[in-house]
Amino acid sequence: MSKLSKLLVVRFSSIGDIVLTSPVVRILKQNQFEVHFLTKKKYVPLLVNNPNIDKLYCFNKTINEAKSEIVNENYDFIIDLHNNIRSQSLRLLNVPIKRYSKSNFKKFIYMNFNLNFLNDEHVVDRYVKTISFLNLKNDNKGLDFFLNPNDKVEFDINQNFASWCIGASKEEKKLSKSQILKIMASLNLPVVLLGGEDEKEMGDAIIAESHKTKIYNYCGNITVNQSAYLIKYSQFLLTNDTGLMHIGAAFNKKIISFWGCTKPDLGFAPYVDATQSLMFTSSFSKRQCSKHGSS
Repeated sequence: MSKLSKLLVVRFSSIGDIVLTSPVVRILKQNQFEVHFLTKKKYVPLLVNNPNIDKLYCFNKTINEAKSEIVNENYDFIIDLHNNIRSQSLRLLNVPIKRYSKSNFKKFIYMNFNLNFLNDEHVVDRYVKTISFLNLKNDNKGLDFFLNPNDKVEFDINQNFASWCIGASKEEKKLSKSQILKIMASLNLPVVLLGGEDEKEMGDAIIAESHKTKIYNYCGNITVNQSAYLIKYSQFLLTNDTGLMHIGAAFNKKIISFWGCTKPDLGFAPYVDATQSLMFTSSFSKRQCSKHGSS
């Protein structure tokens, strides 16, 4: 096989899952493959700065928006790291497809009977197995996330500070305000709060009710990449099970993560050395719900 083979990597969403594909992209590029990537338009900012991606394709609502362009690329292979009905429609391009194995049956057994046969295999390692047919293996260099100067936030990054992602995709994955305030009281350095518009009010309440004088609420006010900028320069990251947790891992931050109804056993723990990660799992939710936080 030519080292100049052209490949399309497919992952439509979400923030964390896309960040977790970065080792696959890097390994392919370092082995002289031309790497294209297909994702949803809203996630393009996560990938646009990645030097390991030669061309980026996206769509808003349906994959057909991108098919008219990618059909002319004459790919040697498609690496499907999403593996759902939508991505499976790419078979109509008549290009050989290698799909990521989701281990859905093992997940079903774990979520419904609390029997774990996943062997503690991280999803990154499962992603990398998808390209093993090319005689490629994990380079063990961790995750990547790339910023540009426009992602800078007007904040004094020369001081020691902590970043804290208080948001999550589901309420069951979040710490409560009272839990956050209790932990916040033990911190002796400034804290920046990160999250979406839904966490803005909670962030304001934390500032109002905390005795700390240096808490900065950026929830709903900055982009994901700007949040990544603050994480990159913080001393450590406190976070729920979120995409920002994986961005923190890409910057090799010390990570304190809090797990509600999701558990790291499904293969989504911070992809860092064990010495960099401290995980707290909820004692109120012993049975694993889905990785996205639904029962």
